[in-house]
Parts: sequence; structure tokens; C-alpha cells
Amino acid sequence: MRLLLVEDDPMLSAATQAGLSRQGWEVACAGSAPAARAALIDHAFAAVLLDLGLPGPSGLTVIQFLRERYDDTPVIVLTARGQLSDRIRGLDAGADDYLVKPFQLDELIARVRAVARRSQGWVVPKLTHGEVSLDPVARVVTRGTQVIGLTPHEYALLVALLQRCGRVVGRDYLESVVYGVDADGSRSAITVLVHQLRRKLGDTLITTVHGHGYSIGGQPA
Repeated sequence: MRLLLVEDDPMLSAATQAGLSRQGWEVACAGSAPAARAALIDHAFAAVLLDLGLPGPSGLTVIQFLRERYDDTPVIVLTARGQLSDRIRGLDAGADDYLVKPFQLDELIARVRAVARRSQGWVVPKLTHGEVSLDPVARVVTRGTQVIGLTPHEYALLVALLQRCGRVVGRDYLESVVYGVDADGSRSAITVLVHQLRRKLGDTLITTVHGHGYSIGGQPA
């Protein structure tokens, strides 16, 4: 099982990573929200262990980033913030569990196992339009009966558009979902990704709405 630990305290991060690794789990570490988002774009994780009080953007932005990408990876919030209002904000943002520091490693391990078990039983509907279908659980895209291979960025863009089928999705939003809010020079990259998706999934799948963004199932402006 591969986990992402997002913690800016080097000593706590190292100790937690070591304890989880002794369970036979592979643990990747990130010390900030931008680093966490970059890791989540390029890799799949069984769960994310997330500190809210990060330098710069808070851990809440990482949860929002995941859920906006239609990514249901379980998130356990690890934070010194013990107030009820903080717990509510984390859970409302899409976290699956909450553990207040200081915590016992055995309890964290039990909670990781619990959210992993629950996630395996979730039923997530497929996203479809015409002959294109996307299975968020299996992360498989098909066109008719043919499985279509997509890069992580192509996949994230397709999810964002299919999730809002029939609506115009702005470039700024697509850039933040695909590349993260701190990405530079991604506007032209979105155009390239749209071209690649059209080549793989059909020229008429994605409509360009000039001056606004892109749409699947919408009408050009």
C-alpha cells in the first residue's frame, strides 16, 4: 500500500514515515500543499495523511484539489487543531477521518486500514458522454469497446470536463485542476491537452467556447 504523508515538521514526518514503513507500506512525503498536489498528479495513493497547518496554502487546499479532480482517495487529517470548528471544516472539505496531534502510531495505523477498507467498497458512478466512458475507480477510459490510454494530465482534464458535462469550464479552473494552482505557463498546455484528447477520443467530443473555455455536451459560443 502506497501512502502520501503531508507534514512540514521534519522530525514528525520522519518518525511517522518510519513507523508506517515498518508495516510494509510505501510512504512518500511532502512538506507543503504545492508539493502534495504535484505528487497527487503523478501518482496514485491508497490514502493521504494530511497536516492542515502547512506553510503557505493550508492542507484544506489539498483536499479540495483531490475532490475537484473527482479523486476519492481517502484523506486522514493529522493536525494540532483540536477545535470542533477545525474538524468540521476538514470533514466538510472532503476528509474521511481526523486525528489530533499528538497521536499514537498504532491508532493512526488502525485508521489507515479502516479508510482503505471503506474505500474499496465505495461505488462511484462512471462518467459518460456519447461513446466515451470514464471509470473513476479503475481509472479506465473507453471509446466504444476500445480502451484508450491517457496521460495523467489528459485524464485529469477529461474528468474535469465530463464532471461538468453540458457546462462551459473556464481555462483558469482547468489549469488549477490539471496542474495545480501554482503552475506557470499552463494556458498553452491546456490547448495541447485538448488537441490530444480530440485526437484520441474524437474531434467533436470537446467544444471550444471562444473567450471562455471548453465544454463537453455544450454549444459553441
